Amino acid sequence: MDLFSQEPCEFQNLLPFDGTALYFGRVLAKTEADQWMNILQNSIEWKNDEAIIYGKKIITKRKVAWYGEEPFAYTYSKTTKMALPWTDGLLTLKQLAEEKTGALYNSCLLNLYHDGSEGMAWHSDAEKDLQLNGAIASMSFGAARKFAFRHKISKQTVSLVLEHGSLLLMKGTTQTHWLHRLPPSTVVHTPRINLTFRMIVK
Repeated sequence: MDLFSQEPCEFQNLLPFDGTALYFGRVLAKTEADQWMNILQNSIEWKNDEAIIYGKKIITKRKVAWYGEEPFAYTYSKTTKMALPWTDGLLTLKQLAEEKTGALYNSCLLNLYHDGSEGMAWHSDAEKDLQLNGAIASMSFGAARKFAFRHKISKQTVSLVLEHGSLLLMKGTTQTHWLHRLPPSTVVHTPRINLTFRMIVK
């Protein structure tokens, strides 16, 4: 199933079963999104991501940052990050995400992809630190990139393009039954920043 040519609908579930993913399209005008892209590039404490794969420490080209209302510990890829305190900008974007999705968030994982050569492999956000079946609001800035879902059992796929200033909501059993990824692209030569607002449970 491919959704590239379909008009986004705030209430359309992109997933055919076993989860809910709603694409709101652009929730910010281009001028606003451009401003936020610049703010995020220059105000966030970006660091190269780390992962432990087969016992070996890997440093990625992609950069990440982890923020929250408390210094939450968040562990994925066998590494742990401690949340930095919210910036004013992130609080503003969090409020927008909460208004649009009707959910509450207490943390945000940010990713900076410098160009299309950097992506994310198939995975699900089902770490024990996250609220079970909780909402994850994904905001995108910069280069438009393809984003794909794949069902863990049926292998059925769903894909769409995440636009500059857009919002995607994943909730319910999506992380239990579906993987998602950001595939690399040879035609994208500009950066993309992605914010995923989450709910950490203590």
